[in-house]
Amino acid sequence: MDDKGYMRTALQMAEATKGQTTPNPAVGAVVVKEHRVVGFGAHLRAGEAHAERHALTMAGEKAYDATIYVTLEPCSHQGRTPPCCDAIIEAGIRRVVVATMDANPKVAGNGIKKLRQAGIEVDVGVCREAAEELNQSFFHYMKTNQPYVTLKVAASIDGKIATSTGESQWITSSESRADGHVLRHQHDAILVGVNTVVADDPKLTTRLPEGGENPIRVILDHTLRTPLSAQLVTDKSAPTWIVTTKKADAHRIDEFEKNGVSVLVLKGETIEVDELLVQLSERGVTSVLVEGGGTIHDAFLRSGSFQQIVYYMAVMLIGGSHAPDAFSGMGISSLKDVPRLAVHSWEKLGSDMKMVLRKGEE
Repeated sequence: MDDKGYMRTALQMAEATKGQTTPNPAVGAVVVKEHRVVGFGAHLRAGEAHAERHALTMAGEKAYDATIYVTLEPCSHQGRTPPCCDAIIEAGIRRVVVATMDANPKVAGNGIKKLRQAGIEVDVGVCREAAEELNQSFFHYMKTNQPYVTLKVAASIDGKIATSTGESQWITSSESRADGHVLRHQHDAILVGVNTVVADDPKLTTRLPEGGENPIRVILDHTLRTPLSAQLVTDKSAPTWIVTTKKADAHRIDEFEKNGVSVLVLKGETIEVDELLVQLSERGVTSVLVEGGGTIHDAFLRSGSFQQIVYYMAVMLIGGSHAPDAFSGMGISSLKDVPRLAVHSWEKLGSDMKMVLRKGEE
């Protein structure tokens, strides 16, 4: 097996932990000596040992004069865990192969520099694109200090999310719905509008056969119309944050907080997407899955504050001017202001098509 083969193995281990390491990136590592894998590991959760340390522990004395393959530049600073560079140097590793450099300014090249100063051969860039794709949310957050925003759409070919009478269960296939729960598992927060809460009383939890990480539930609610009896208030399986405005009644805020709900009051009388994302970022949210209705999607579209759209398209036509659309509201008035999207990937899920559309890709 060559460098790419061993790095793909490390990437597969990291992929399995995606969604459970936040705010840290998903990382995998493999130790190889004389063409044999002698140790491997993945970072499992923030605050726990990093991938390199798991792999080195497994390798033991065999790590001496070996090569370690790591999907992300080893850290060189003291955080919640000790620097991985020190462990690599102490183990006597001869060569380090890194997929991509770390975007965290505390690391950003310092790890590679430290290893080279210790006389270790370091090669960078093996499977770089795959490694950056794996941690796209982490890289975006580190570079912009803003959460990575995914708009999730489940609609018919003509963009309808329900019939004119409001019937929506189910437009998309069971396979698409299951994949949507994978998205929930992989994002820090899930966001909806108060109308969705009032109409559907959702839980917004991750329901996968093996469980999964529940995202923080975020409700946009200008005047605190969310019922105190809503499952998002009474169900304690995940934190619930309500984002509101200065129009909200102070007594009503107290009632929610007594029920364990965090209330974030923005400055103005309306919820502005840009200010919302700043507030979420300051609270450590690195990625947001927007599952709102047409009005919420429209707000993110008009602000341009999103990075990708995951579109589950059911092969059906609903029609009707009164049937709700995936994107409604004001829309964009001028074509020159419309964001140009590229098809990043597509696949068939059951009877549906899943398309991942991204901004800024050629």
